[in-house]
Amino acid sequence: MFENLSTALQKTFKNLRGYGKLSEKNVKDALREVRLALLEADVNFRVARDFVKRVQDSCMGEEVLDSVTPGQQIIKRVNDELVELLGGAHKEFDLTGHPASVMLMGLHGSGKTTTAGKLANRWKKSGRRVLLVACDIRRPAAVEQLSILAKQVGVDILEPEPGETVPMLGKRAAQFSKDGKYDVVIYDTGGRFQVDDELIAELKHFRAWTEPRNAVLVLDAAIGQESVNVAEAFREAVGLTGMILTKLDGDARGGAALSVHAVTGCPILMTGSGEKMDDLTPFYPDRMAARILGKGDVVSFVEKAQGVVDEKDAMKMQEKLMNNQLDLEDFLSQIKQMKKLGSMESLFDMMPGDMMKMSTQQKQAAAASSEVEMKKFESIIQSMTTWERRHPKEIDRSRRLRIAAGCGRKLADVNQLLKRFEQTGKMGKQFKKMEKRLLRLKKLTRK
Repeated sequence: MFENLSTALQKTFKNLRGYGKLSEKNVKDALREVRLALLEADVNFRVARDFVKRVQDSCMGEEVLDSVTPGQQIIKRVNDELVELLGGAHKEFDLTGHPASVMLMGLHGSGKTTTAGKLANRWKKSGRRVLLVACDIRRPAAVEQLSILAKQVGVDILEPEPGETVPMLGKRAAQFSKDGKYDVVIYDTGGRFQVDDELIAELKHFRAWTEPRNAVLVLDAAIGQESVNVAEAFREAVGLTGMILTKLDGDARGGAALSVHAVTGCPILMTGSGEKMDDLTPFYPDRMAARILGKGDVVSFVEKAQGVVDEKDAMKMQEKLMNNQLDLEDFLSQIKQMKKLGSMESLFDMMPGDMMKMSTQQKQAAAASSEVEMKKFESIIQSMTTWERRHPKEIDRSRRLRIAAGCGRKLADVNQLLKRFEQTGKMGKQFKKMEKRLLRLKKLTRK
């Protein structure tokens, strides 16, 4: 997401940095390029126009044009305005109440039911008792889909009874969740292929009967400008407390994320990309702005890693690396942890520097290659005996041939894995040498 916009903005800013002194004409020319980049990213034209005007107004004073680094000053102003455009501060769900209540709305195909499962999974992991309520009684297999997701993440589900209307189900679910002492109840309401009077009437009645603290629109970001129209229609007709943008991995432009808050005034609470139950991320405007401007999102990456990697295990791994004691069982453990972090493409999106300069196609190719390699290495290690995993240097040619045959790989693949493992060991030795040099330097400075 945002690859096209990010590339265009970085090119414009690179030109700005080349000027030792900026004139009003330089600034206007650069911001004209920014406006074109926003429009090409499918940002609402009014939003793009107002954004550029605010940046231009803040950049025309002496504070910027006469500063030592005018190009950097303008980039900072663009960054600040991007953060505001995306919603300013991070917003959370209102999980007060007994139970906290979340009403999910959206059109068919927006990923609403999958998002309900992801939210249930997220809140269950935080220690809450969650109840899913299947309110989509018209779409074929919608109840069955939510039931499968509920079972998958390990939460309870309340299904409609024969002849029960959606508002009646909502009222019964509200009482059921109180009696059952649930912490959170999630209503997966019905959708349509477009916003129509019947849908709006049903949602209005449902909201009146259940009085949810969170009325959240699940919005398909990949439909571009139409997503803004959908969001505005739901906001005016039913009222919204927030939005969740899905399918961010399906749109390289990202205009929806840059437009919906400005048009509706509703905060973006979370974003989804992928079908796994962990593929749901809190939305931080400042972090997203940093990604758009090519700075990456290291904070989100670290937070994601902290949720997967045990600190004690990480320290043990670091110690083994420094002392050149890693074996292939450690290598396999690292591969499994990487897989828990999510898709390689989503991780690449968080990396600053060269990764941010890669095109969508390049990232997809690199991510696919990395995932194929991890899968290949995992199967090879699993084909080894415990002794071989713990003594990788003792694996001779005959053992390598047996391992390759056991996992259906080539001898060259086994050799590639062992070479990669050897390189990891050399890196540990280099760290150890650096550590010793630092200790010597500290002793010298003390003297």
